[in-house]
Amino acid sequence: MFTVNLAIMIPFLAAALVPLFRKRTLRIHIGWFVFLVPAALFVYLLSYIPSVSSGETFVHTIKWIPSFDINFTTYLDGLSLIFALLITGIGALVTIYSIYYLSSNENLKHFYAYLLLFMGAMLGVVFSDNMMVMYVFWELTSVSSFLLIAFWYHRKRSREGAQKSLLITVSGGFGILAGFLMLYAITGTMSIREVIHTVSVSSEHALFVPAMFLILLGAFTKSAQFPFHIWLPSAMEAPTPVSAYLHSATMVKAGIFLVARFTPVFGGEALWLYTVTSIGLITLFWGSFNAIRQTDLKALLAYSTISQLGMIMSMFGLGSAALQNGASSQSVFYTQAAFAAVFHLINHSTFKGALFMVVGIIDHELGTRDIRRLGGLASLMPITFTIATIGSFSMAGLPPFNGFLSKEMFFTSVLRILEFDATWQTWVNVIPYIAWIASVLTFVYCLLFVVKTFFGEYKEEKLEHPAHEAPYGMLFSPSILAVLVVLIFFFPNVLGEHLITPAMASVFPTIAGQADLGVHISQWHGFNTELFMTIGVVVAGIVLYLTLPYWKKVYQLFPEKWSFNQLYSNILEQTEKRSKAITNSYMTAYLQDYMTYIYLFFILAVGGLLISSGSYIIDIKQNNPISAFEWIIAISMMIAAISILFSKSRLTAILVNSFLGYGVAIFFVIFRAPDLALTQTVVETVTTVLFLAAYYFLPDWKKEKEHRRSKGLQMAISIAVGTIFTITALAVQNGKLFDSISSYYENSYELAGGKNIVNAILGDFRAFDTMLEVVVLLIAGIGIYAIINLKDRKGDAHIEDK
Repeated sequence: MFTVNLAIMIPFLAAALVPLFRKRTLRIHIGWFVFLVPAALFVYLLSYIPSVSSGETFVHTIKWIPSFDINFTTYLDGLSLIFALLITGIGALVTIYSIYYLSSNENLKHFYAYLLLFMGAMLGVVFSDNMMVMYVFWELTSVSSFLLIAFWYHRKRSREGAQKSLLITVSGGFGILAGFLMLYAITGTMSIREVIHTVSVSSEHALFVPAMFLILLGAFTKSAQFPFHIWLPSAMEAPTPVSAYLHSATMVKAGIFLVARFTPVFGGEALWLYTVTSIGLITLFWGSFNAIRQTDLKALLAYSTISQLGMIMSMFGLGSAALQNGASSQSVFYTQAAFAAVFHLINHSTFKGALFMVVGIIDHELGTRDIRRLGGLASLMPITFTIATIGSFSMAGLPPFNGFLSKEMFFTSVLRILEFDATWQTWVNVIPYIAWIASVLTFVYCLLFVVKTFFGEYKEEKLEHPAHEAPYGMLFSPSILAVLVVLIFFFPNVLGEHLITPAMASVFPTIAGQADLGVHISQWHGFNTELFMTIGVVVAGIVLYLTLPYWKKVYQLFPEKWSFNQLYSNILEQTEKRSKAITNSYMTAYLQDYMTYIYLFFILAVGGLLISSGSYIIDIKQNNPISAFEWIIAISMMIAAISILFSKSRLTAILVNSFLGYGVAIFFVIFRAPDLALTQTVVETVTTVLFLAAYYFLPDWKKEKEHRRSKGLQMAISIAVGTIFTITALAVQNGKLFDSISSYYENSYELAGGKNIVNAILGDFRAFDTMLEVVVLLIAGIGIYAIINLKDRKGDAHIEDK
């Protein structure tokens, strides 16, 4: 039976097969084969809409590590279905777009393998019911996005952007891991569904609030919320198909999904409402404020994405008021904010995906995306202009585009929260003003995008290529998204009834059984406060745009040296500097220093444990007496060991050291272990020969002696280590808590068919260990072989550091 579990695995399987394609044997672009994966999955997921819209959910479990309550359990409901359709639907359009955007000289197999890897990871995040499985996929999205952002790794800024995104998102992922473990400690289950059912009991636990903030940390970092937003503009160095996919429709929405999924768990906490709403509103304002100052179209869209994500996040925060104490009688009243959040999430994916593709077209055809070098493109690129206008005006919240509907619902949400009986009522009263000001700034940067790019003077001398319309293949995907922007405006309730309403049942399961969470979306609400706010946005936005040269100096109050980007750079620089200094302090390139550190740690750790625990109980009465011959060998070895310290040449030290090895072999003979004696003899002989063979290449003895530590310290460390080993061995012998396991291995012939106990232990009882040791050696050998035979690939000989 084809299940969601298999749907998650298909992109991974396809990613593994992509490198096997041979360019010479393919008559069509490899992207068309990759396109089949998201397209087929999208069609498959569409088949779930009738069932999900009727309230049905689907759970499939594959046992993985049941002893730790970790199973590959997938949960398909209204919320996960919306995200999965975005992941696969936008993924299919992005794949088509990339076929015409990327050059055939690019390493396309790597690109599509990374893209499929990311697609599978995102599907794993939205479908996972087990928290540990979700965390695995969560971090995999960070790793795969790192590979995609750094696809043009010969560019320094691409490498830096990938590094920044990885450091910030993975750091937040560690917070999620800690939060999930805390929830497991509270509830005793890894299932998100079961955690939701136990929230009434678990909310009183001391770890509940810390777990909430740690999970929010991961959500905020992934969805580029303030102050973790700095990674998103830097990630714009990725190819435009990556930006259109990861940074408008999928990866940045993962944090939104996490907040929505855990709203039933933490939404009843007032701290959840205040934190999510506050961070969302700050991000909304800060993103829109900074978008206006950008001269790179992609950077402008990056900050606009930050702003829009903040808007969606704040609406989920406002929607959690439905779960607060005192709001039960008006619970449905507040759930409509979350409904608007999901609606705008879908709308944002359509218009922002189209806008990113438009910027990619401009950059691809003209050779620049600097807004200062653009202008007058409306008549030269009419289709691109039309798509850009639709996307921009939808983002600005104008009719007849879908962004207008969700923006009006956003205004409704911020006005309704004024009726909420909040502890911080003053803070609540400020929310509508922040939302309106941010919307005005949004309108301004949307005007900048359209007017500065497509109107005014055509500056051909500043372009790398004359302006011309893009190929139809490159226009296909953004055109589809632009059509959806308009269609959703006229038929919004198709989404509302069949997708968003079932998603609300997932976000508010306790309310869903008591009331209808659906909202009828209307294009006209009459002359209400929301409409007047929109009119105010348009008027104020036009005024601010026309007076931009006069008030733009306000950005001088926020110089780059005080920015969060600079703070990140300073932290990274100082961390690297301090780390290097600390590392250089103990990485001296002298083996004797490293051995000294190891033995000192051993002395302190083991010796301290023996003393603190009082475990050094020694009783040798039952031991066999030591013969005179054994005393002679032991004393001879002691003298040889001490004499190494006083050796005048390395040759003498090597020969005396070999005496110690052969002395151990003699002890094995005395103790009736001929196989060990033979092994010791062979190893010692080979080691001595290797020492002598490498004698010529070893460092100068006199120069090395200058760095050697005092003989007294070396002797003290040697004696201390030897003493601790001896005491530990004797203490273990006299402090047995259990019967010796050696009696089990005495039956090696019956259990494993081996007459030699040692061989049976190595080859049968611990066969996996032996096998893995061999595998490690094999991997090391392959790595060494690859390094030795590594050759510069075509186009990789020079690294651009500009």
